Amino acid sequence: MDSKTPNLLIISASDPTSGAGMQADIQTVSSLGCHPLSVITGLTVQDTKGVHHVSPVESKLFAAQAQAILDDSKVDLIKCGMLSSEENIRMLANLLNEYPNIPVVLDPIMASGRGDELTSESMRQLMIELILPRVTILTPNIMEARQLVKLDDQVKEISIDEAAKRLLATGCENLLITGTHDVTDDVVNRLYLSDGETESYAWKRLPHEYHGSGCTLASAIAAYVAQGLSLKQAVEEGQDFTWHTLDAAIQTGQGQRIPNRFFWMNDFDDSDDDPTHH
Repeated sequence: MDSKTPNLLIISASDPTSGAGMQADIQTVSSLGCHPLSVITGLTVQDTKGVHHVSPVESKLFAAQAQAILDDSKVDLIKCGMLSSEENIRMLANLLNEYPNIPVVLDPIMASGRGDELTSESMRQLMIELILPRVTILTPNIMEARQLVKLDDQVKEISIDEAAKRLLATGCENLLITGTHDVTDDVVNRLYLSDGETESYAWKRLPHEYHGSGCTLASAIAAYVAQGLSLKQAVEEGQDFTWHTLDAAIQTGQGQRIPNRFFWMNDFDDSDDDPTHH
């Protein structure tokens, strides 16, 4: 393999639809010119309409998968999605502490697109205590951000800026809160950087429901960071790439649409554009 190709260690659960989860992450980083190294945290039974069952991978097996990769390959970045169990969260925390110089992108998955609960309150608390202090950039949607910082019935009363302030106080370096679940004409995403800088991005809201937009965005940002872009540039490019995958989304089942992470292949023959810079 070309040594210039960044290696991304992806830690997430499997999704048979390839809409979200490990398959979404692999498609995204591959489309953007990186090599995916995959560690499975759980097996799911799901379709484009929702998640029906999650079976976490036994924590020692999860840790063994990751350790084998880390012992064998130079890992440029670690991207984490659904962790599937409290035990896996603890194992991941140990691994991240052993490799403090590897950047970490965390998409803190709380629920499926239709609202199936995927992370318990105790798991959220462990993520806050053990994982967030090691995170280079956290990419929750508005609902996830509020759930992470306030675990009771008053969750909706916290403003986005206050949620961001509390999340940054946990030790995560940078934060991108996405507005896909907000009721606005445009999707407004908010970036909070470690140096205090903030930035808002408005994207035309597309008309359909999508399965895996958050996974796509987090993985795209991870890929661009691994390729050497500044964090702010990676966030900008990652959003642009994700919007195009949604604009070109495909209907593979009876439920939500799947982001097309290889949208650029449709007109590749007619364009000289570099597919990693859409």
